Amino acid sequence: MRSELFAATNQEQESAQAGLRLQNSKLLKVELRGEVFARQGAMVAYQGNVQFEAQGAGGIGKFLKQKLTGEGIPLMKMRGQGDVFLADRASDIYLIDLEGPHDGLSINGANVLAFEPTLSWDIKMVQGAGMMSNSGLFNCNFAGQGRIAITCKGTPVVLNVDQPTYADPQAAVCWSTSLQTGYQRADSLGLGTLLGRTTGEAFTMAFTGQGFVVVQPSEEPPGGLIGGTGGGQQAGQEGGVAGMLGGLLGGR
Repeated sequence: MRSELFAATNQEQESAQAGLRLQNSKLLKVELRGEVFARQGAMVAYQGNVQFEAQGAGGIGKFLKQKLTGEGIPLMKMRGQGDVFLADRASDIYLIDLEGPHDGLSINGANVLAFEPTLSWDIKMVQGAGMMSNSGLFNCNFAGQGRIAITCKGTPVVLNVDQPTYADPQAAVCWSTSLQTGYQRADSLGLGTLLGRTTGEAFTMAFTGQGFVVVQPSEEPPGGLIGGTGGGQQAGQEGGVAGMLGGLLGGR
């Protein structure tokens, strides 16, 4: 049998090392020799002896936060010996290596595909968010040493924050936890309703300090209890909810 389909670039990529690696730009290969966490429903194929176990939002504390905020990652734990292939609606996939206690990354939960169990993570309120925006009020913070795979809708831009930087909160994928964040009304920047034209987003995120911001060329639709991009249901933006969540979760 002969076809361009069988070209070397489409063949399974082999490696002697276990862990997360790219099969191609839209497909993640997990060479499993133990445990890895991944988004539920992301598995498209696997080989070998692999067990899949639903993890909710990753523990009771994170589960409660996810239920209250609508944010988080619907996780599954993959355990065993084999190869697992993960994808998310043909989104582009990028690998990020956190290299120690001084590395920290704040990621929109909708953009988390998989990560190694050596990383610690939690759901955190975005500093300065308050009730001013329809998205991105809560993010998933990762720290420690290990590899994480994120997804982007299209090819992103990585902005080096060496001056005040602004982004549509529905297009911001992740940023350094060392950055200070805030929200500003779009009309105060002269943008009016031009920003977030597909969602009516009236606010823009502001970043200051030293670090980077990853922005994708697409806006994630709002969702979640108070308008996050997680999997919860929208239930308005009552001020009492903000106070309750702020007291429970705190800022970062």
